[in-house]
Amino acid sequence: MNKILLTGARVITMAENRPDVEDVDLLIEGDKILAIGNNLSASGAVVVDLSGRIIIPGLINAHLHSWQTPLRCVGAAWTLLDYLANMHGGVASHYTPDDMRIAALAGALNQINCGVTTLGDWCHNTQTPQHAEQAVAGLVDSGIRAVFLHGTPHTAADAPHPLNEVDRLMMGPISHNPLLTLGMAIKGPQYSTTKVAIGDLRAAHERGLVVSMHQSGGRPGAAWEAVRDAGVIGSRTNIVHGADLDDDWLKTLVGAGANFTITPENELAQGHGVPITGRLMRLGISPSLGTDVESAVSGEILIAARVALAHQRGLDHQVQRQLTRMAAITSPITSKQALSWVTVEGARSMGMFDRVGRLLPGMQADLVVIDTSALNLWPAHEPIVAALHASIANIEAVMIAGAWRKRGHQLLREDLADVKNRILNSGQRLVYQLNRPGFLPRMRRHVVRSVVRRRLVQQARE
Repeated sequence: MNKILLTGARVITMAENRPDVEDVDLLIEGDKILAIGNNLSASGAVVVDLSGRIIIPGLINAHLHSWQTPLRCVGAAWTLLDYLANMHGGVASHYTPDDMRIAALAGALNQINCGVTTLGDWCHNTQTPQHAEQAVAGLVDSGIRAVFLHGTPHTAADAPHPLNEVDRLMMGPISHNPLLTLGMAIKGPQYSTTKVAIGDLRAAHERGLVVSMHQSGGRPGAAWEAVRDAGVIGSRTNIVHGADLDDDWLKTLVGAGANFTITPENELAQGHGVPITGRLMRLGISPSLGTDVESAVSGEILIAARVALAHQRGLDHQVQRQLTRMAAITSPITSKQALSWVTVEGARSMGMFDRVGRLLPGMQADLVVIDTSALNLWPAHEPIVAALHASIANIEAVMIAGAWRKRGHQLLREDLADVKNRILNSGQRLVYQLNRPGFLPRMRRHVVRSVVRRRLVQQARE
């Protein structure tokens, strides 16, 4: 196997039993970390001098709808109502399988460029089996590590998850690619009937799959109570958002083993509710983070981490102001905790805690090299804080499973111009469909918006 010895960098392993920052070398063999330490044998290894850099574990974006990549920024001012009506009630049905492929490819390449090595791709625009296949093909082409969370378009509440599709994908290209894992993105008790919610959760459990669901847009109703009583929530259950869950519900779900993913930027912007970062931490667990929708917000997971950190610090300071008329004396959450949300906790939420999210011998060689020589980070007195505040321009190199996917600040692809042209063509056609002129398209958009609004009002009152 090929060996690579990384020397000279300050290393942040995110491992519990190691110092926060170390001056050590990393020896990579094949797709795994072979050793971490000083004076490692370089026999037969390619030596890479990374003096002046910081190495961190590969970042993990636990929740992204990569299929929306062609529609970047079109919904920056949308509310949750606008998003559901315009995206799911409108333009989503105009996607072709080719749109899904280029969306996944371009979206995943952007994630790699941002330092993400593992992506939770929540794909719920699988209009046909071909749409799902092409989305998977785009991920494969990108070289990213991903959990392909197979979802369905917004269908009737009594429509169960198509398990024949899940089984077909399990036996297909996903089973042949060590970087891809299958999961289920279900409607869950928020958007499906009791029978369907319980059945879908059991089906995921029987297959040993991570199962993810949204919770937003209304308080939990009777279906949530039935799911709780059925005992089908477990450690591979991932709940996204969760802002409408009260403290009792959070305590119940945490006690059952569920984990949570927060997407702070669009939760705040679209009106999902207040991110539950602090509420989870008071229960003894930490969230993972996602960027959710590039149709509305940035795809940079480090931005999400900084937003989540600043927002929760602000909430905590405000509580102290109300109690004492002073801000908190010490910072309630550290930068290392925020970095863990996009490394360690991301791995936990995607069922990969034993493989990624930390730098340890035997773990996958997924890592990011941060160049701190740029003016926005120099001098980097505090490596963890510097890593958290890195921008794309600081992400010098990205390694996934022992293979460089970005070096010298550039993605290692020769077809980027073609990828950009394809995503542009896809996006222009879809934006036209989104804003299609004429009386009938306008009337349809009005009707869809009215239906979605009525449903949101109904959920809020349940």
